[in-house]
Amino acid sequence: MRQILLDTIAASSELVHKLELVDTLQRIGVDYHYKKEIDELLRDVVHDPQHEEGCDDDELYVVSLRFYLLRKHGYNVSSDVFVKFKDDRGNFASNDVKCLLALYDAANLRTHGEEILNSAVVFTRSRLQSMMKTLDDPELAAEVEYTLETPSYRRVERVEARRYISLYEKKVTRNDTILEFAKLDYNILQALYCEELKALTAWWKGLQSQACVRFARDRVPEMHFWMLGIIQEPRQSYARIALTKCFKLVSLMDDLCDNYSTTEEYEIFMTSLERWVKQAVEKMPAYMKDLFIFILNTINDIMEELKLQKNNHAEFVKELFIDTVKRYGAERKWCDERYVPAKIEEHLQISVASSACMHLAGITFVLMGDVTTREAIEWASSYPEMIRAACIVARVCNDIMSHEREQVSKHVASTVQTCMKEYGMTVHQAYEKLGDLIDEAWMDIVQGCLDQSYPMEHLEKVVNIARGMDHMYKRDDAYTHPHSLKDTITSMYVNSV
Repeated sequence: MRQILLDTIAASSELVHKLELVDTLQRIGVDYHYKKEIDELLRDVVHDPQHEEGCDDDELYVVSLRFYLLRKHGYNVSSDVFVKFKDDRGNFASNDVKCLLALYDAANLRTHGEEILNSAVVFTRSRLQSMMKTLDDPELAAEVEYTLETPSYRRVERVEARRYISLYEKKVTRNDTILEFAKLDYNILQALYCEELKALTAWWKGLQSQACVRFARDRVPEMHFWMLGIIQEPRQSYARIALTKCFKLVSLMDDLCDNYSTTEEYEIFMTSLERWVKQAVEKMPAYMKDLFIFILNTINDIMEELKLQKNNHAEFVKELFIDTVKRYGAERKWCDERYVPAKIEEHLQISVASSACMHLAGITFVLMGDVTTREAIEWASSYPEMIRAACIVARVCNDIMSHEREQVSKHVASTVQTCMKEYGMTVHQAYEKLGDLIDEAWMDIVQGCLDQSYPMEHLEKVVNIARGMDHMYKRDDAYTHPHSLKDTITSMYVNSV
């Protein structure tokens, strides 16, 4: 398969064929086998003068696909390449659906201040929405609708792989060898994910058997799916299992703080957690004791396993877990006082940190092993702009989807309430305003990849966190109401391709 790929690249003299091959391998989910070859190809595209301005090719499609792939891989290529495609009125001179889809995907890798890409997003969205109503091809119309809902860059990669294998199979121009390899690879990974889920189910039953932990909801498949969206490589199987355990426990602590404990009980639990000794259960209410011991045993086991793997950063797992739980305290105070922050920025100063995305990034980096330095973990813990942006995506997407349900009971004020209060808006106007905030956060995420403060292998995990949050809260609060994930979960773990 690798030789077929190299032969295809060598035999293709046209830039568009090379770009489409890379795009296909990524969308079909097998690109992780060929990172070196893809990196070399894209490096040639950037540095070969022949490929400047789209390889002397004025096709909007080629320039858009080139721009999309290069920015996706952290190359800070200029958006000025699109200037020549605008007409006298400032519109993009194209009515071709394929071109417009490529331009829309490219423009969604914009950063702050790139007006030509801002206008491209507005133009292509409007044009595609109007064209979608008259398209004769129902599959093309469905692709347009899907892209407008979720641009390619924001999609969870394993979900996109499952979807795109089916689409690629119908293409007349498909490469049957690549298709069969993608199917085989998908089914092998599916079997691996199922084995991981078995191990996690056995671990979870250890807590469920303790009846006094009355609030422990079974969301293990959903949590594992969430985590495999962040770290999907087969060699990272243990990392995926450990990450799922950590954040299943985080979700329990969120429930405990929000719905089941008093403020005094939460503070007792937090104090005991900071001590990190089993004797600390003595001061706890009975229903908390088993959970506390289960948490200590689980995190200690993870740290011991990491040490056996010669991982030098194992202790960070405990530190990051404790800090995650500690972050819920400020929101707890808001809830007790029925406090609604007056400004969005005030709300985000507290609420984005309690989204746990910063800690999710940090623990992911730890679990990645030798490729991670102490500096990378400390960078994640310093709450840099890129990670803050992923937290904003998580917090605001969650609040938009859970706002109505949560506000019927005593619950911490959401960003939706604060937005309504700050701007005097209706709830739907607030949703729209917060949607703009999500788009701005994605610009910060793209900028973080272009700055390349750390290797792309780490930065991609931060992007994956934002992708997973976008997916989980796209149409519903899918973790709280997992019925909306039924088809996706089935395709990930049950139905082979």
